[in-house]
Amino acid sequence: MGGEDILYDMARQGLVVLTLATLPPLGAALAIGLVIGLVQAATSVNEATLSFVPKLVGVVLVLVLFGGLIGGLVIDFTREAIEAIPALAR
Repeated sequence: MGGEDILYDMARQGLVVLTLATLPPLGAALAIGLVIGLVQAATSVNEATLSFVPKLVGVVLVLVLFGGLIGGLVIDFTREAIEAIPALAR
């Protein structure tokens, strides 16, 4: 396997790790924002803090719940990237 193949594989794997790491917090913010938006539309209450605070709490809660998994995923990718450096130097 040449150095170019390793780079392409690491770039592809990096995009997958990035997607998996950001999906839980962004998904939570999207879902909470959608629910709050529907409630605001139904009640005609348009206050910016009513959507910001619940999203913030939801994202923090998701990061507390999934932070270890996300951190492990990023650490494993970083370890593999560092171990691939000698193969790239050849």
